[in-house]
Amino acid sequence: MIAARRSRLFIAVLSFLLLLTLSPVVSAQNAQGKTLYIGAIPDQDVSLLGRLYGGIADYLSKETGLEVKYVPSVDYAALVTAFSRGDIHLAWFGGLTGVQALMVTPGAQAIVQRPRDAEFHSVFIARAGLDVNELTDLKGLSFTFGSESSTSGHLMPRYFMVQAGVDPDRHVRGLPNYSGSHDRTILLVESGAYQAGVLNEAVWTARVAAGDVDLTKVRAFYTTPPYFDYHWMIRGDVDQVFGEGATQRIKDAFLSMGPEEQELLDLFQTDGFIETHNDNYTAIREVAESVGIIR
Repeated sequence: MIAARRSRLFIAVLSFLLLLTLSPVVSAQNAQGKTLYIGAIPDQDVSLLGRLYGGIADYLSKETGLEVKYVPSVDYAALVTAFSRGDIHLAWFGGLTGVQALMVTPGAQAIVQRPRDAEFHSVFIARAGLDVNELTDLKGLSFTFGSESSTSGHLMPRYFMVQAGVDPDRHVRGLPNYSGSHDRTILLVESGAYQAGVLNEAVWTARVAAGDVDLTKVRAFYTTPPYFDYHWMIRGDVDQVFGEGATQRIKDAFLSMGPEEQELLDLFQTDGFIETHNDNYTAIREVAESVGIIR
């Protein structure tokens, strides 16, 4: 009797250990034949985005064992829609698009961001030679935002303008323009199509450093206070679709990026990623509601 009990106990323990050993295999089988699609807001030049997010897809494939592919989006709203439908499983959102995605995608989670995204800024620029030194000087000038759905190119700049007593819909010349991207904003002000504009601080810094901006024609004159912005967000059903632990493996892959991935990190203008969570974007939602972008 005792021998039989010991035999049953041994078999139970052996089965449990075997299950632990095989669990990664089971997870991989769950994901077999399935592709994890990633996307990103189209806030910069298309060729740069392809290099950047194509590289991220390759890196995640190598680190997680999943098949990962990057799918370009035509605009910000299209990415939010694709994410909510499950056509995109992992997305690089700005603060506003991330909030919009959370509102229509129950269970979604912001997982990682760059350190700079916890204290992000927008930069206001103007044609060289104009007497523009503070936000109130924008009154009466032609002005362009970036994308209407951009946190750094529209939402937060609009908020800070209103706080300074400048209503973009009443105080600039005509109605404000929406360029569609940060790169385009620079070109429009540099060319003289608009006298002033606003964009993502990181893009401005990178383009100036690369010599892509003619500083004899355009200059930065104001940098906003900090706010939370860009982040990677993942759908809540990724573990169900791709196997238990898939979300954590993806998160860990981002957090473990280091010197070996520096070329890819340089495209992101960072040395690595840090954890983030949904609560960090509560203030973004409140600002969007206060200016009427989210109702």
